[in-house]
Amino acid sequence: MAEALAKIPNVEIDPEGTFKYILVRVNVKDGDVNKNIIRGTKSAEYHNHIFEKISPAMESLGLMCQCLGGGKIEHNSTDRKLRVFGESTAFGKADHSVSVEMLKSVYSDYEISWSDDKK
Repeated sequence: MAEALAKIPNVEIDPEGTFKYILVRVNVKDGDVNKNIIRGTKSAEYHNHIFEKISPAMESLGLMCQCLGGGKIEHNSTDRKLRVFGESTAFGKADHSVSVEMLKSVYSDYEISWSDDKK
């Protein structure tokens, strides 16, 4: 099961724009092995729409997931900037400092910031 966990990308977000994102903990069923992932897309009207896609996909791999919170990401690929902010009505605010560290591992050449601002 840990192999399945290792194959899951840590970050999958849209390449441009401002969109909702969620921070999710993925666990191996009946085990202590887990990791956090970020998913964000403009196609989601609400944060729970993202979770509703992730959860069945993880379950099909024999994994469980729990949403740790959400917010928004502003992705400007031209200026190589990411801004994390806001919160999810359904899941509460993700720990944006954790999200930023995860984003830095994928977007190492970007300027990445976060705030507790709603907009």
